[in-house]
Amino acid sequence: MIPTECKRLAEVDFPIAEVSKNAVHEKTVVYRHPQSFHQWWARRPLASSRAVLMALLLPDPCDPHCPEAFKTGARDALLNMGERPDGWNDDIQCDKGLQQALLDVVAHFSDWNNAAKQDYLKTARALVRAAHPEETPLVVDPFAGGGSIPLEALRLGCETFASDLNPVACFILKVMLEDIPRHGPGLADELRRAGAEIKSKAERELADLYPKDPDGATPIVYLWARTVRCEAPDCGAEIPLMRSMWLCRTPRRRLALRPSITRPTQGPPQVTFDIFEPEDDAEVGSGTISRARATCLCCNAVMPPDRVRTQIAAQKGGADTTFDDRGNRTGGARMTAVVTIRPNEQGRHYRTPTRADYDAVHRAHQRVDAILDEWERGGRQGLCPVPDEPTPAGGGSGAGRAFSIQRYGMFQWSDLFTARQKAALVEVSRSTSKLEINAVSTQFVGLVVSRLSNRLASLVGWPIGRETLSQVFTRQALPIVWDFAEGAPFAGATGSIDNVESQIEGAILSVSDISTTAVQVQQSDAIAHPLPDQSAGVWFTDPPYYDAIPYADLSDYFLIWLKRVLPGHPLLRDPFDPENPLSPKTAEIVQDETKENDGRRKDRKWFEDTMALAFAEGRRVLRDDGIGSVVFAHKTTAGWEALLSGMIRGGWTITGSWPIATERAARLRAQESAALATSVHLVCRPRPEDAEVGEWADVLRELPGRVGKWMERLQGNGVRGADLVFACVGPALEIYSRYRAVEKADGQEVELREYLERVWETVARAALENVLGTPEARARNGGAGALEEDARLTALFLWTLQSTVESPSSVADADDDDEDDAPRRRSNYSLPFDVARLFSQPLGIDLAAWESRIIRTEKGVVRLLPVRERGEGLFGAGGADAIADEIELDASSSPQGRLWEEARGRRGRARRRVPQVAGEPIVLEPSEDWTTLDRVHAAMLFQATGRSQALHDLIVSERERSPDFLRLANALSALYPRGSEEKRLLDAMLLSAPR
Repeated sequence: MIPTECKRLAEVDFPIAEVSKNAVHEKTVVYRHPQSFHQWWARRPLASSRAVLMALLLPDPCDPHCPEAFKTGARDALLNMGERPDGWNDDIQCDKGLQQALLDVVAHFSDWNNAAKQDYLKTARALVRAAHPEETPLVVDPFAGGGSIPLEALRLGCETFASDLNPVACFILKVMLEDIPRHGPGLADELRRAGAEIKSKAERELADLYPKDPDGATPIVYLWARTVRCEAPDCGAEIPLMRSMWLCRTPRRRLALRPSITRPTQGPPQVTFDIFEPEDDAEVGSGTISRARATCLCCNAVMPPDRVRTQIAAQKGGADTTFDDRGNRTGGARMTAVVTIRPNEQGRHYRTPTRADYDAVHRAHQRVDAILDEWERGGRQGLCPVPDEPTPAGGGSGAGRAFSIQRYGMFQWSDLFTARQKAALVEVSRSTSKLEINAVSTQFVGLVVSRLSNRLASLVGWPIGRETLSQVFTRQALPIVWDFAEGAPFAGATGSIDNVESQIEGAILSVSDISTTAVQVQQSDAIAHPLPDQSAGVWFTDPPYYDAIPYADLSDYFLIWLKRVLPGHPLLRDPFDPENPLSPKTAEIVQDETKENDGRRKDRKWFEDTMALAFAEGRRVLRDDGIGSVVFAHKTTAGWEALLSGMIRGGWTITGSWPIATERAARLRAQESAALATSVHLVCRPRPEDAEVGEWADVLRELPGRVGKWMERLQGNGVRGADLVFACVGPALEIYSRYRAVEKADGQEVELREYLERVWETVARAALENVLGTPEARARNGGAGALEEDARLTALFLWTLQSTVESPSSVADADDDDEDDAPRRRSNYSLPFDVARLFSQPLGIDLAAWESRIIRTEKGVVRLLPVRERGEGLFGAGGADAIADEIELDASSSPQGRLWEEARGRRGRARRRVPQVAGEPIVLEPSEDWTTLDRVHAAMLFQATGRSQALHDLIVSERERSPDFLRLANALSALYPRGSEEKRLLDAMLLSAPR
């Protein structure tokens, strides 16, 4: 047994850079990876879970309390390792060398390519046994979700207890952790046989709904647009709601739709489309829908969002086409193009829809009507074949904002699917129930149907740059998709039943020989854990993030189909409310103010209180000599306060903090603001019951040194910006959380929020000293070498926005009604308001004073104004060109004198009213003199407009005045992202500076 006093490896060191690289790379792995079992949101990479868990299990050889037996066993295990990591220091006989060797193994074992290698597996398990010779510790995860942490516990040979409140999560956990290790790779063969039989039966039954083309081509995707009617007088044309007219836009091929308008003598104008290959982008027209505003192609009238939503709601979402008695289309969704593949030809082909395409859709409507009639005649026994459960209402603050579908009339889950998609999913489900296979294999077929539904819905897009079917859950939300793609489930392309089965087979093989150790999966509430006191050796979990992800509402999308494939399955139900047809939501620990628990609204306070109960349960089930880790990646300080409050109130002491990159920088969320690229893994221990009370003065005295040391250490590992800010919280909290309470001299207890404000302040001061080279205390007091407030705010802003993961070029609200296929180009720099405020306020920076001068605040987000938007504020209505003209024409006065005199006059004439962050409008008076930042921005604008003489005059005058100009310009150049316009202008300006 490891002595309680002995630190674990995770508490003293960790290979951040190597594990981060492997975790980010793993996001791109699909084939033969457990993530292919099923969709789960915010699933932790296996790389980081495996590495952190191994570091939690192993003691630090350099600790004086480390058992000698472990050191001996660890050296034996390492020396018996056949494939040693490159560059491994063989001098493992000394404790420091052994420690480094263990860290090397942790780093290399996190590589997915090494995860299944027997050499690494045997070594890792031997190391764990050497650390825990009497009994392998039980690893507990009460928020197991997609199963990354318990799966890696099994890989390391540990006993595992995985639980979750969510039925879909528990189903995934049971299949992955219990069934596959128990039955082995033969399950893949069984799934292959069952899948072929299901496909054969369903394809025969649905052949008339997915006919081939007369020339032998096979349609793989049908492209659709929802429609509304123009309400402009004398128009009434149908408006196909399309975000773009492009069909395909790749380096090799470009195809688009070209609308044509005919105006019959009777009736409204009509729009038709043909497919063409544009030679220039200008030939392709704009889309017809943006932010729920629809533009009529016939009269150019713009229909406001409320009218668009009203019409779509009347169509129950508008995914279905309407027909008359003769099968003629009369309205509803409109087919815009069909994507096909041809025998012996590569690539996709595009054609316009035909009457035969609509005839197949009409037959699908008749098929669904027949299915429902049969169920009605049978006395409505069992579940309705077509899901009739209610969709999430959404709205309000908190997690409910992820849903907008009810605003568009989709009140039942069936409204999210076209008639043909419903017919296909029902038929595949029925074919499954007729198979003669065992119950375990049937569960894997259920996974196939569930995963297939993620591709077969009217919320699936067609990314024009990839030419492949997207999926419903490209993010953690259910937004409207105006123009959607309907895949053909038997065509063999992406999203087809063959494709889905292949991925699940690979996932089975990836874990089939992982472990034979004891594992238990149980559906349970984290605040009432079923394990007895002090039964776990490791408590490692990735809890819900405040209001970030509404797991229960999202998972209902899959639960409705799983229940129909596997009726009566013990996990696919709400164990607390038999009348609830969907997943439990009342007890789910997610901040969602649209819901209540025991008459109490599930607001922030409820989340904090309930999370504290969950952490207290973790403290109860963990042995006194055990260790814990909590993963967190929330982007707001409020989210961090909620989590940390729960941990400390639950009886934990934070003893370490490791930020591991788990997100790709190129994802949409990361390109718009300070979205975290890392997940911070907080290492924690049970706080002793007899912990003493700390003194506030002692805590504050220790804080700067601790934060400074960790900032230096983390920066050396490539951790930057917001990731670095939040990674410093863990070490700072070790000082505070080791005490039962922290009190001031007068006996008043210091609340966590007050302490965190000091933490943010300390990090901000250290950051400014780092990037500006000026001690913040001196800068705040206006001492020599101090830069003005706006320069410090800008530097701090840009420093926070730096990314740990370099982008080649954070939960987004789901209320975007026109989500683009391609990532949006970064055009601004944004921070959540509470982050900007908590960093700037302790440093004496008044955000309101700089509103509309260097920042702009909207909807809780602070945006740093691009330099080009400052031209009028600096120079007046004429901008940089006007003042440069006058400066260059007047050579009689000194450069500095004529420049600033002219600028002051123009700024005085450009006074204007601007909104304050909160409260009544104020009038901004121009300063008598420009700040250093104003002068740097002026130089950048002269550089942008090519006014070399004015730029030369400015730089000469600034060099005479003070070194601050070039110091700030160089600092900002280092802070702006590579490839940004601001960095380009700064670098060009600095290169042109006279030597």
